[in-house]
Amino acid sequence: MTVVGPFGLSVRDQALEADVQAGLAAVEEGLLDATKSEVPFITEAAQHLVRAGGKRFRPLLVMLAAQFGDPYAPGVVPSAVVVELTHLATLYHDDVMDEAAVRRGVDSANTRWGNSVAVLTGDFLFARASQILADLGPEAVRVQALAFERLVTGQILETAGPSDGRDPVEHYLDVLAGKTGSLVAVSCRFGAMMSGAGERVVDVLTQYGERLGVAFQLADDVLDIASDSHESGKTPGTDLREGIPTLPVLRLRERAARLGLAEDIALCELLDSDLSDDTRHARALAALRAHPALEQARRDTVRYAEEARAALAPLPECDAKAALIELCDAVVHRAG
Repeated sequence: MTVVGPFGLSVRDQALEADVQAGLAAVEEGLLDATKSEVPFITEAAQHLVRAGGKRFRPLLVMLAAQFGDPYAPGVVPSAVVVELTHLATLYHDDVMDEAAVRRGVDSANTRWGNSVAVLTGDFLFARASQILADLGPEAVRVQALAFERLVTGQILETAGPSDGRDPVEHYLDVLAGKTGSLVAVSCRFGAMMSGAGERVVDVLTQYGERLGVAFQLADDVLDIASDSHESGKTPGTDLREGIPTLPVLRLRERAARLGLAEDIALCELLDSDLSDDTRHARALAALRAHPALEQARRDTVRYAEEARAALAPLPECDAKAALIELCDAVVHRAG
């Protein structure tokens, strides 16, 4: 049993392990090749986050989904490069929008080179992903375009906030389905599509990816509050300090509105204060860690992970399916 991919995923079959490892190594080469430019500065900026590492969660899903067809089909690795390039591009843009100083344990691109360079580097990565997509055929272009539309729509909805009368938790889950679930779903879809798997298998894996993607982001929400060291390299409580309304905070506000408990209202007021003050931020983080809202967010994470697992039921039993199920368990384990 060898550990591969994010969260220490173990692959029990040696042939599958070899396929996954070889595929991920080829993706890494593809990412470096796709981020090269004739202009050395562009290469440096474009490879900044590639070389910083990362879980390569989406390429891993491409490799596992491809096992339901021909995993050696020529489009599998390029499609994995496309989804990771797209993901990396969104990180450059997200860090500008969030004014983030650190990403994956290194200075964010906007901190090192400024917002303009970070935005344009993200655009450069989108352009390189589009070039690769063009060689994968019109259906791949269509799938990616629809997913990218959902991703951007999710980002806009997050920025705009819930409309009047809309439940903030439902709104937030819709945002995550677009921002995160869409690209994770495409990772599974591309792996199955490019391997020549049947339409039913493609649909099942796409549904699985959507739910797993939401669970993955919800686990990040929990980790931002609960962990001592964040997997992404972010300092715990970063979202809290920046006023980003992640699920534990939304569950707190929901409870405060429903029950009207003085301690819940007081915590909401603390969260609404200036959390750039380290002492106030530490108080808010400690209070949320001890609050039932955090456990509710964990249950929400488990629910989406279980839905992802259930979506796999129609697929035949095999080592790839077992690995996809283990990813559901790993996401839940991250959330505690």
